[in-house]
Amino acid sequence: MDTESLKNLLNSFKIGTASLDDVLKTLKHMPYEDLEFARVDHHRALISGIAEVVFGEGKKTEDSIAIAHRIYEKSGKVLLTRVNEDVYTGLNIEGASYDRDARLITASAKSIEQKGKVLIISAGTADIPIAKEAALTASFLGSAVETLFDAGVAGLHRILKNMGLFDSANAIVVIAGMEGALPSVVGALTDKPIIAVPTSVGYGTSLGGLTALFAMLNSCVPGIAVMNIDNGFGAGCFAHKINMLSVKE
Repeated sequence: MDTESLKNLLNSFKIGTASLDDVLKTLKHMPYEDLEFARVDHHRALISGIAEVVFGEGKKTEDSIAIAHRIYEKSGKVLLTRVNEDVYTGLNIEGASYDRDARLITASAKSIEQKGKVLIISAGTADIPIAKEAALTASFLGSAVETLFDAGVAGLHRILKNMGLFDSANAIVVIAGMEGALPSVVGALTDKPIIAVPTSVGYGTSLGGLTALFAMLNSCVPGIAVMNIDNGFGAGCFAHKINMLSVKE
């Protein structure tokens, strides 16, 4: 349950359209619901602004589905990351959407209002799955998202030609593998906060993304935050939080 939902519930009780039993039933499983194999945190959105998300990698298919159902039943929406198509097929939530590249499922009972602007840039086509994970996460959380794919430093004119996109963005996520240079380039061209995501894309000495990670951590451009390797989800969350601060202003 998020802050707005709780306000609506309490207001319904105040004006008499919800009974005390209705309120108690809703609050019964706060702060969490014990499913034995998982403790589903229905309270998290009230604390951090971002509801619990189902990370599917390493979980049994049936466990991911069960957790997702409990979250959806309580909040009317759910996000699952790093899941396969079996989870999507078994989820059986009307209107749910699965992105095979990002391995991500979104479901919401009502349309999500999107505010501000987050720009997601990927260096290469091979980085798009992580870029999509970031974009879909930020969009699900309520940020308007724009994307620019395959704009790496091997063809620098592709970034220079699209610098106009920077102006309307409150946060920019830059995703790159190989030598991980693109965040430094973008950071040198804009005053917007940069969130860099190294990917595991690259030849042998890329070391599964460590080379890109170290390059981003050692950037001489100020104002760059660096996520873990392949962590598009974390970047999407961080960009959304920055974006919402700008929207509130």
